Amino acid sequence: MLKIRRSGERGYFDHGWLKSFHTFSFGEYSDPHWIDYGPLRVINDDRIAPGAGFGKHGHRDMEILTYLLEGELEHRDSLGSGSVIRVGDVQRMSAGSGVLHSEFNPSATAATHLLQVWIRPDAERLAPEYEQRRFGNEAKRGRLALIAAGDGAGGALRIHQDARIYAGLFDGAERAVHEVAPGRRAWVHVARGALALNGTRLEGGDGAGVPGAATLELSGGTQAEVLVFDLP
Repeated sequence: MLKIRRSGERGYFDHGWLKSFHTFSFGEYSDPHWIDYGPLRVINDDRIAPGAGFGKHGHRDMEILTYLLEGELEHRDSLGSGSVIRVGDVQRMSAGSGVLHSEFNPSATAATHLLQVWIRPDAERLAPEYEQRRFGNEAKRGRLALIAAGDGAGGALRIHQDARIYAGLFDGAERAVHEVAPGRRAWVHVARGALALNGTRLEGGDGAGVPGAATLELSGGTQAEVLVFDLP
């Protein structure tokens, strides 16, 4: 039942200052077999060189989540929001009717490693919004912590889509189970390390789609950090 997307099969570009893997079609990378997964449109695995970044550019009608794995990212946008995103932080920007922003690695010596996730919203031309929250290791250790949801439940970031996004850290005997309800689907992305999903070994950068109701068991982690997307 799993639709496996191995790390080495992803799109990849080396721009010098930016090294980026694309799970789904993005920009110059196009694969008709991997356009999206329901409302999940983008998972970009980016490494940004010290002092480099994305200049001011625009987005609209997309829920954009930034999940830091290493280093820091400085954010500025046309809403007047500005912050430095650090490991453990998750940022949500609802582009809605349109927003301009820039993102830079503020360090002169250390690279930044992040995941940027795009999810299609359930309505267009919404008012743009910005939100950032911290989900430390203690919240994710050996469990799936809810980091974003359509209703913002339990302190999660609020996204404009009937989706629930979880993050977890797993090592050794730590395990978690997640139930995918009838009429829904799931995507599992291993950000780094390795673990087993229902007995199938996934390494860092690997992803797996679950097309319908299922019980997901995450186990056998080796310094694993994972995101689970529960989607309509």
